Amino acid sequence: MATPEQAENLRKCLYANPDFQVYGLLDGASNPALIDHLYDDDAEFFCLFSGKLEPDMAEVAPYLVRMDPGSRFSDWVIRESPGNHWGVFVQSSQDLRAMRKHFRQFLQVMSPEGKPLFFRFYDPRVLRVYLPTCNEEESELWFEGLSGFLMESDEPGTLIRIHPESGLPKISELST
Repeated sequence: MATPEQAENLRKCLYANPDFQVYGLLDGASNPALIDHLYDDDAEFFCLFSGKLEPDMAEVAPYLVRMDPGSRFSDWVIRESPGNHWGVFVQSSQDLRAMRKHFRQFLQVMSPEGKPLFFRFYDPRVLRVYLPTCNEEESELWFEGLSGFLMESDEPGTLIRIHPESGLPKISELST
C-alpha cells in the first residue's frame, strides 16, 4: 500500500503527458480482488485471454484496463498496488481495443523444445528484466504505438520507465 505522498507521485508519473492514455496490464493471479474491482468500480477493460473463461480462470487472468485519472478503479490501483507486483502501466495514444490486440501477441512463447508456454510479461518482475534484452526488431514490436511502460522497481519507492530510444529500450528510474 502506498503512502498518500507515494500515491500522488505515482499519479503524477502516470498522467504526466495528457497526450497519452494510461492503461494497466494487471494480473489477477497477483491480486485476488482484481476481478471484483473491475466490475464494482465500472472499469473499462478487456481480458487478454479470449473466449468465455471459467470463473476460476477469470480470477487469475491478465486484464488490460483503462486507467482514467480520478476514477474509483484507478485510485484503488494507485493506492494499493505499490510493492505488490500487480502489473505494469502503459502510456499510449492507441485505444483499448488496439492495445488488447497488441498485447495478446505476447501471451505465448515457445520453449527451446518447441512447446508453447504462457509468457507473464505483465508481471513487473518479468518485464523489467526481459525488455532490456530486446534487440531493435523486438523492441520495435513491443513499443509499437506505445510511449513507454511504467512499473515498480525491486527497490521500494522507485518506478522504472522503459521507453524506446534510438530503436532500443531505455530504462529511467523515477522516485515515488
